[in-house]
Amino acid sequence: MAKTPSNASTRTAKPAPTISPLDLAPADIAGESPQKAARFPSDISVSPSFAEAQAEGGDTHQVAGGDVETLTTEQGIPVADDQNSLKQGARGPTLLEDAHFRGKIFHFDHERIPERVVHARGYGAHGFFELTESLSDVSRADVFQRVGERTPAFVRFSTVAGSKGSFDLARDVRGFAVKLYTQEGNWDLVGNNIPVFFIQDAIKFPDLIHAAKPEPDRNFPQAQTAHDNFWDFVSLTPESFHMIMWTMSDRAIPRSFRTMEGFGVHTFRLVNSDGKSTFVKFHWKPKQGLQSVMWNEAVKINGADPDFHRRDLWDAINSGNLPEWELGVQLFDDAFAESFDFDVLDATKLIPEELVPVRIIGRLVLDRVVDNFFAETEQVAFCTQNVPPGIDFSNDPLLQGRNFSYLDTQIKRLGGPNFTHIPINAPKCPMAHFQQDGHMAMRNPKGRANYEPNSWGATEGGPREDPAKGFTSFAEVAEGPKQRVRSESFADHYSQARQFYVSQTPIEQKHIGDALVFELSKVERPDIRSRTVSHLLNIDAGLAAQVADGLGLVMPAPAVAAREPIADLAPSDRLSIVKNRPDSFKGRKLGILLTDGADAKILAALLKAVESEGAVYEVVAPKIAGVTLSDGTTVAARHKIDGGPSVLFDAVAIVIPQEGAAMLSLDAPAKDFVADAFAHCKFIGFTTEAEVLLARAGISVDDLDEGCLPLDEAADAQAFIESCRALRHWPRELEVDLDARPAAR
Repeated sequence: MAKTPSNASTRTAKPAPTISPLDLAPADIAGESPQKAARFPSDISVSPSFAEAQAEGGDTHQVAGGDVETLTTEQGIPVADDQNSLKQGARGPTLLEDAHFRGKIFHFDHERIPERVVHARGYGAHGFFELTESLSDVSRADVFQRVGERTPAFVRFSTVAGSKGSFDLARDVRGFAVKLYTQEGNWDLVGNNIPVFFIQDAIKFPDLIHAAKPEPDRNFPQAQTAHDNFWDFVSLTPESFHMIMWTMSDRAIPRSFRTMEGFGVHTFRLVNSDGKSTFVKFHWKPKQGLQSVMWNEAVKINGADPDFHRRDLWDAINSGNLPEWELGVQLFDDAFAESFDFDVLDATKLIPEELVPVRIIGRLVLDRVVDNFFAETEQVAFCTQNVPPGIDFSNDPLLQGRNFSYLDTQIKRLGGPNFTHIPINAPKCPMAHFQQDGHMAMRNPKGRANYEPNSWGATEGGPREDPAKGFTSFAEVAEGPKQRVRSESFADHYSQARQFYVSQTPIEQKHIGDALVFELSKVERPDIRSRTVSHLLNIDAGLAAQVADGLGLVMPAPAVAAREPIADLAPSDRLSIVKNRPDSFKGRKLGILLTDGADAKILAALLKAVESEGAVYEVVAPKIAGVTLSDGTTVAARHKIDGGPSVLFDAVAIVIPQEGAAMLSLDAPAKDFVADAFAHCKFIGFTTEAEVLLARAGISVDDLDEGCLPLDEAADAQAFIESCRALRHWPRELEVDLDARPAAR
């Protein structure tokens, strides 16, 4: 059991024995046998020192079959450990003197001009944070003091791997970065829609992103991890497999920004006026409920509307359907940290809400779109180190590295140190300092003094520090030798990955398996596929079998675990999307397929039910000019049938007369509209005449299920919209997807 004492010196690091990829024979790398592939390290996060390797008679720079180059810095200095940043003690803070880490991050931060290296494709909006419960007992931060007070906010959502020109529905982590303009300066809570991360130490971040980005020789695939480099890295980095379970789940293909959670990822500290510290994890919970799309649906959305998420957020705010999240905190002390099975400083771990409930303390509302995308969304600069007094950092090595990296990145990307002069980045509270000049300085301090201390007095002397109001760090004791090492308490890489998997519903588990099969089917090297499955065996044997069967792979031996996984962690319902779906169709979109002669009364009843539910609708028709209804009225269309596929909607209704059904039965896009809606388990409302179109789309009367509801009369409209509250009729997938059949058995 991991212990997390307040004094890090009481824990010693015991690095697990490690096999370097360089120690393997060519046959192992080529993937000639699953057994040999299993010899790849189960944990390369801790590397033996040169002295240890030499004492064992080994040569860390030799591989059977020939010499390899020694890894060096850009100054030519040989690198002893490229896996761990330098810390004060195994669980202590990262040291600024780590020149290798700083050089590696520095170069990585400057790889792209002008777009962000990661999170390049983003979209933002303005809003406010309103405190609903005071945290004055645990934090002196001004933003947490007065219930009902609203703090201006700007939020930027993003994908991680793709470029600015990529598409919205990539299978990817989503950035969820919140800038709160508090009365004590800007607080940047720079998180993701997933509460854990791939790596434990920031020194590995350049390697992770290099592996995930397009392969450097061919520069593809774009915004995808379905390629050899990513899975090669992951399969050699077991700490990534908890995150892999999340990214292969439907969490990585959210229906919209509005229907995904946000997490601060790291463990932070809250510090009260007495200097007492409380550990905290931050959560953003969407009031719209959780919702994702299916993979086949995501692929088609990207073709139909690559700006799907952007358009959804823009339309929602401008229509008054304001997105809203609740801010929740998990608060815990040293005693809980010591008793927890995992290390709270490990960013690849979460704390289940069943163990530490989330306390809701406020709400975030987005109520205004930007005036200019470049000036605001593109130029906004988030820095994890921007925290007001009363919020502080833990020694999480990933967080420590981010605190260094972000400022360096923004200086390069935005042209210099004065990026805080750009309006979107400028605090909304008073500022007073002696920083001056530099590229594009918009303001400089007034007066004679530009240094401190000075003796010029209050008028010309400028600002002075304030020990009482100013930011002070929690006085944590850090002891231990300077060393590159990963704490032994970080060594369990599979237990929470298994917990996440068993917490999913069967249909969600199937989607994880499908995603793994898809991604690995794009990997060319068999040994990488085999090595990945060897890790899955430590998570769930059924999942490993599903993936191996989908790949036609001989089952390898399980990867050697650095620490024996805990097999009986209790499932957590909060980790499932399906178990936390909304209970209404509010904020969702109904696509209504119409032709000339459509029943006016049924359409009117349908629109009334949609409005009553708080949902929206869009009309799809053979011509963009719209249709003439049975009563002679005209209805404009939002989409022409071949430009408005059903993947753009949460549910569909087909209100067409006999003549319209006969015409659409000859139209391929119309048949795709129906077939895709059925295959994607959406609720379908239809008039009796539409059965001809359904049949031509491959959906016979015998195929119709509880998710297919008749619209024979106006009274049926309300029942249909009420059924749509479930969002998907998941039992259908077991009938329409060949890959579902084994899972169903």
